[in-house]
Amino acid sequence: MLSDASFKRYQRLICLPEVGESGQKKLRDASVLIIGCGGLGNAAALYLSASGIGKLVLCDDDVVEVSNMSRQVAFRNDDLQQAKVIALAQQLRSLNPDIHIRTVQRRMDETSLPLEVSLADVVLDCSDNLHTRHLINQVCLNNSVPLISGAAIGWNGQVIAFDFSRPSAHQSCYACMVPKGTAIKANNCSEIGVIGPVVGTIGNLQALLTLQYLVSLNEFMPNQLYKFDGKCMDWQKLKLLADPDCPVCGGKRQSVSEQEETLLCRQLSV
Repeated sequence: MLSDASFKRYQRLICLPEVGESGQKKLRDASVLIIGCGGLGNAAALYLSASGIGKLVLCDDDVVEVSNMSRQVAFRNDDLQQAKVIALAQQLRSLNPDIHIRTVQRRMDETSLPLEVSLADVVLDCSDNLHTRHLINQVCLNNSVPLISGAAIGWNGQVIAFDFSRPSAHQSCYACMVPKGTAIKANNCSEIGVIGPVVGTIGNLQALLTLQYLVSLNEFMPNQLYKFDGKCMDWQKLKLLADPDCPVCGGKRQSVSEQEETLLCRQLSV
């Protein structure tokens, strides 16, 4: 049962027929792992904590710098040079003291990531480099844990969910979209730039997809790539088909046409 205080705090969520008290209990009992506490992680963590996710695990090895402040909106000037996970946790506890937050102040690697993923109900990839993204994808697939991956650069952003908890012959993975070893120039915010609201938009969508999954919303759609153009305010929704030759999830997958593979599998924003 929810306490009277919890019922009052989450009343606007509970009154939604798709959530109700049972859905709010699912959120309270859920554990979400957020890898990367930059702009995406800031936005996602704020809304997940406000929504009553019972446990958040924040992973990042970086510190707050003044150049972060234009898009990483959970941080304050007093947080400069403090570890991002500590600064973000402080803000989240101030927003919602009822949730449990654990911080991991290190970069996730082959040793630490499998344990963290195995303890999570959902993983949010808010990281900023290809190596980490591919590692997260592999470990989530191995542990049958859903993955919500987001990215933003310049005026553009994208988000996609992979439901590895339900193995399927049609299930794709991040490596189907961005194959390992593909010659793609990795974009970097410090070199190319990024507009803050686009980062917030994608982070919020990661939180929204997480809530959809946790309350078992019928409309939750994995393998759908949502692409946003902040200049033109345009959205694209593309079906990511599995690559039968994918070294991560291939071997039992359906084919992907050359045209679709070119369209869906050769773009990267971090």
